[in-house]
Amino acid sequence: MTPDSSATITYPTGAAKWILVATAVSCAILELIDTTVVNVSLREISGNIGATTTEIAWVITAYSIANVIVIPLSGMLSNLFGRKRYFTGSVLLFTFSSFMCGCSDSLWMLVAWRFVQGIGGGGLLSTAQSIIMDAFPPEERTTGLVVFGLGIILGPSFGPILGGYITDNSSWHWIFFLNVPIGVVAAFLSWKFVADLPGIVKPKIDVLGIVFLAIGIGSLQYILEEGTTADWFSSNDITFFFILAVIGLILFVIRELNTSEPAVNLRLYRNFNLAMGSLMNLIVGIIMTGTLFIFPLFVQVSLGWTATQTGAFMIPGMLVTVVGMVITKKTLEKGVNPKVIILTGLALTSIYLVMLSFSSPDSNAGDFFWPFMIRGVGAILMVMPVLGLATAGLTGKDLAQAVGLSNMLRQLGGALGVALLNIYLSHENAYVRNNMIPFINPYNPVSTDYVNGITQSMAANGYGPDESSQLAWQLTDAALNKQALLVSYNHGFMIVALIMLLAVPLILMIRYKETAAPVVMTDAH
Repeated sequence: MTPDSSATITYPTGAAKWILVATAVSCAILELIDTTVVNVSLREISGNIGATTTEIAWVITAYSIANVIVIPLSGMLSNLFGRKRYFTGSVLLFTFSSFMCGCSDSLWMLVAWRFVQGIGGGGLLSTAQSIIMDAFPPEERTTGLVVFGLGIILGPSFGPILGGYITDNSSWHWIFFLNVPIGVVAAFLSWKFVADLPGIVKPKIDVLGIVFLAIGIGSLQYILEEGTTADWFSSNDITFFFILAVIGLILFVIRELNTSEPAVNLRLYRNFNLAMGSLMNLIVGIIMTGTLFIFPLFVQVSLGWTATQTGAFMIPGMLVTVVGMVITKKTLEKGVNPKVIILTGLALTSIYLVMLSFSSPDSNAGDFFWPFMIRGVGAILMVMPVLGLATAGLTGKDLAQAVGLSNMLRQLGGALGVALLNIYLSHENAYVRNNMIPFINPYNPVSTDYVNGITQSMAANGYGPDESSQLAWQLTDAALNKQALLVSYNHGFMIVALIMLLAVPLILMIRYKETAAPVVMTDAH
């Protein structure tokens, strides 16, 4: 059930190679954009289709659950249907469901098509990565890592920008309609240029493995997406799905380790570095997605930026990742220990977060410019070697399996990062506010002068004494809330920077053996 080792591996060349790579990476970016593009448009969508704040969250949750279930199965499905058919079919399913999402006129119609879109999207991400990796011989694989690494950074970053611009200037329906022409072209190019893996024997379908994975991972993703809204374990639903997730994941692991043809080959992770690479992908997901989630909220809630302003500001920081890409490629090709590169990226990302943690009510785009330049370089320095670590020495069927699990863990890491930051910010905001309130009292000249100033301003504008006093206290309370949020976000940035230090021991545990070929991280190949 593995490729014939005697078969000669051929690699695409010339224009065909780069069309193939461009097609694969554009599909991966398209999928990743759709994980975040809807976030900034939820308010407009909910108002348009008459959904509550709680109900509209299912537009994101449905996509995420389908996505995270399919991603680890993509290797098996690719072998089952053939990589060309599976990838092209995933593109077409993603494109058609995008069109139907745009046509939806009710909440549950939109949720249903978002779930289908997530199924198609899940087939794009990991298959695209394995296509890109297999397009390069081992000595050139760094180039493939660069291309895909850039894609997984730009995709989630462009989502809020695109969503914000469309929300402010057009209709939310176009968030989905824009996928259609891109998808049609990608499907044509995929059918023409994507090749099946040689020597693959059609696998038997591991029905039980698929069912246990869907139950376990689907329930876990639901908990991470809905936990904050449902107040976690005070909700019977969250408790039920937590039990279901634990049972499903335990049965999944037992099943996959005791069947000859598993849906997901967990035995690959007997290789220490592959296991470490996947764990690092989880951490990268927590760091990159979590901090990307917190910044737009911070500037829009605390500093009053619009969605378009937020998106436009983040463009230069994304473009500088190209610089980081070149630096990483050159250093990897020179044989620099990947652990040094990952630690450098971790340090730069921590510096970016520490700089953000000193924000004030007077902060503006200029104050955040250099932190985001540093983030752009640090992100790619951290992501690329981790991608290489998680796929080192693998090709064909094994590569597709490892890629699927690594991407699943990065997606779960992103959801976990958002959930943890939501919990932290909620508790921290209450703590900060409770500590600030005692300073607003008749014996504090600063707060007294502030309230009296507003009261006099209201009176000068024609309000009566009682109304002026009431408005002054309301405005003071609003200012207090805004200040408490600002301090909470600052603490959030700092705490993530400190937590990142926990990844240092994991990075130092990576086993690196210098060889003639670049980016080879191994314990026994």
